[in-house]
Amino acid sequence: MPNATPPFLHSAKFLLPLLSSLPLVSVAQQNPRPLRQSGLADTTRLGEVVVAASKVEESILQSPVTVEKLTARQLRLTPAPSFFEAIEHVKGVQVITPSLGFKVINARGFTNTTNVRFVQLVDGIDNQAPHIGGPIGNVLGPSDLDIQAVEIVPGTAAALYGLNAINGLANFSTRNPFRSAGLSVQQKVGVNHVNDPSTGAHIFSETSGRYARTLSPKLAFKVNGTYLRGYDWVARDPTDINPTGNATTGLLGADNPARDPVSSYGNESSNRSNLTLGGKTYQVARTGYREPDVVNYQLQTLKYDAALHYKLTPTTELAYTYRGANFDNVYQRSNRFQLDNYHLQQHALQLTTPLVQARAYFTRENTGRSYNLRSMAENLDRSFKPDARWNQDYTAAWNAATQSGQAVAQAHATARTAADAGRLQPGTPAFEQRRRELADINNWDQGAALRVQAELLHAEGQVNIGEALRRGKKGLPAWADLLAGLDHRTYFIQPDGNYFINPEKGEDPSSTLTYGKTGGFVQAGARLLPGEKLRLTATLRADKNDYFAVRFNPRLTAVYSPTQRHNFRLSYQSGYRFPSLFEGFSNVNSGQVKRIGGLRVMSEGVFENSYLRSSIDAFSAAVTRDVNTNGLSRSQAIARNQGLLVKNPYTYLRPEHIKSLELGYKAALLPGARLLADVDFYYNTYRDFIAQVEAYVPVNAAGQPLPAGADLGTIATALSTRTGQARYRLWTNSQSQVYNYGGSLGLRYDVAGGYLAGASVTYARLDRTESGDGLEDGFNTPRWAYNLSLGNEEVVKHFGFGVNFRWQARYFSQTFLVSGSVPAYATLDAQASYRLLTPNLRFKLGASNLLNRYYVSYLGGPSVGGLYYLQVTYGL
Repeated sequence: MPNATPPFLHSAKFLLPLLSSLPLVSVAQQNPRPLRQSGLADTTRLGEVVVAASKVEESILQSPVTVEKLTARQLRLTPAPSFFEAIEHVKGVQVITPSLGFKVINARGFTNTTNVRFVQLVDGIDNQAPHIGGPIGNVLGPSDLDIQAVEIVPGTAAALYGLNAINGLANFSTRNPFRSAGLSVQQKVGVNHVNDPSTGAHIFSETSGRYARTLSPKLAFKVNGTYLRGYDWVARDPTDINPTGNATTGLLGADNPARDPVSSYGNESSNRSNLTLGGKTYQVARTGYREPDVVNYQLQTLKYDAALHYKLTPTTELAYTYRGANFDNVYQRSNRFQLDNYHLQQHALQLTTPLVQARAYFTRENTGRSYNLRSMAENLDRSFKPDARWNQDYTAAWNAATQSGQAVAQAHATARTAADAGRLQPGTPAFEQRRRELADINNWDQGAALRVQAELLHAEGQVNIGEALRRGKKGLPAWADLLAGLDHRTYFIQPDGNYFINPEKGEDPSSTLTYGKTGGFVQAGARLLPGEKLRLTATLRADKNDYFAVRFNPRLTAVYSPTQRHNFRLSYQSGYRFPSLFEGFSNVNSGQVKRIGGLRVMSEGVFENSYLRSSIDAFSAAVTRDVNTNGLSRSQAIARNQGLLVKNPYTYLRPEHIKSLELGYKAALLPGARLLADVDFYYNTYRDFIAQVEAYVPVNAAGQPLPAGADLGTIATALSTRTGQARYRLWTNSQSQVYNYGGSLGLRYDVAGGYLAGASVTYARLDRTESGDGLEDGFNTPRWAYNLSLGNEEVVKHFGFGVNFRWQARYFSQTFLVSGSVPAYATLDAQASYRLLTPNLRFKLGASNLLNRYYVSYLGGPSVGGLYYLQVTYGL
């Protein structure tokens, strides 16, 4: 690691004198001011507080932006198998499922399977996998035994948090050992894959334990552990991504020799060749393997944490937390991956006082023996027989078949069988041995290994300057607030020679690569009008990221509360997302396509000398059509269609940017404030989406780029063959400016007799795209979704239940893997519970997707069916 002191630490030197002079006050004193008396102040509804929206405790009714909260009671009532899966039932939140052990949270559109636009925190600490730039589900998060509450901010939170939180943020609060001591144990056992055509039923098991103890009035600790085992959901989509690959020859559907099923690998574009057979050009793909052939669906996660809390004074607490996780599951980015012995660990130190919060944490990631399913499949094929040899055998067999009188389509089937003779067969010892060998070769042109070691170091501090000045008798008016924060983050990558290198000139390519950011914010607020009915805040954030100039994020909010029950809010804010490590620095040989980061230091010269793959595909198709149907020679067809080639118009990465306007209304209604109503509307503008583009550089016979002055005919001749192309997949920015809008309405009703009922509806719509080039991330969001819930912890003595119904509309899914429509689906979750007071036992019999109607949450993902479980909890 570098010896240079992070900028944050230099800044901290100036804060220390101020921090040391601040008086320490009780936690109760930092809570919001007492609610105005109206005869309802004792209700829990009006007293409920949140932190995530403004970084200070405030009434949930008076939050200046939309914030959703799952309380301990709601989590007990949920029929979802875990608190993390219960988030899918929150208003305005979308969850997609790449794996049984890996779910992705998003809000307000533009989601994908690795959502780096939505931040996930545990007690304010980012739990992302550093090289990915986003979390892997909840593998580094708390267990059901240690979760206290969940707060979610749908929409940009970048002005306060930075951290690329332009689509939203979730913060998971855990139980403090001073306030929640004792032993808790939980066992879940269940079954999934019932009536699954891909496999038989499989057992699911999760064992969790928590122990917390107060050793003295100043010292307490807690430990947690969870071990989960199951069988992952299976991806089995047979849809052909390349249905028109041989349309000019009339070979469609099952007769298409270039078929590329979604859930099959090794038959993608880089695994296809143009073969001249019988005077026509045919596109032919290698055979490939189905996903179940190259993945182990046995899922397991072992996660653990320990925390030591020390009270320096009755109101000042210092806590050290260690978290670790080892896990195996299926993960998806542009390709699907087998995560095998993946390891994450995190050390965190936090200081909490009424006026000052400070934390520092260090996260380490090791991808273990993980591998890329696509590279695995294509190199299983190539290790059996190289492409050139396979093509020769295919051609010879096709010629022999047609000469013997076979029809063209049958000849292609015969040729494939002949070329595949001796191919490694799934499940055989030879296949498994070769799979293990390829999983350990760290070059995706030859093997499939994902070998990354990455680290993240983060430090931040926040001071409530307004309260400090008042307590120091500096004269700040009681109606004014002032808050400031500062943070620094550095990523460290150990280059592996394939996935990452150190590109800095003069540096050893194997030396540690660093990538850092420093930022801070100032937030000023005022409470105006009689009874403090108007609350205004203004926030300004500045971030300086390596390789980019300073970016500023403002936020302006207003909350008008004519009465305690009714609160109207308005906010405007902007946010930036800086490129992740993978987007900025990747250096992957991926299936004969080089995927490189979009920073100039990685891709200089490639943008300027390449041609769009989309135009090359159109050019190649036109050449094939002219040869096959118009009788032109290949050289004539090339000359005729060379004008279709388009020079790459894209350039080096810039940060993404969003501007967001939001209006909302939240109210506590009916006698006793039993009904909580919340409605919001937003309008967003995005520009500079970080996206991928494929572009090929024309090369000569020696593999060197053609000179800058080469004429178009020479360039077209080179690009017309695979050997004349240096293929790249580049991270860049879309040229589109995109507008989307939406809103949601949520109702939560405390019914007499202990019932809790809920209903919400969410609307999200892509408004328009200006100067659209198609590179922006797909909106990938249903236009309509709604949730209905009803539960009671004790409907009769010791017996309770919870039911949740969720429906979402059909939507268009656009990812790098596949695009198309995701059918509408609905799920019914239900649970029945029984509690024994002595001993303190709680039984829950539940099911997610009770009716077992299999669905996919995005194209290319697995089919998700019912999960039926029995949960026994002691001591919670």
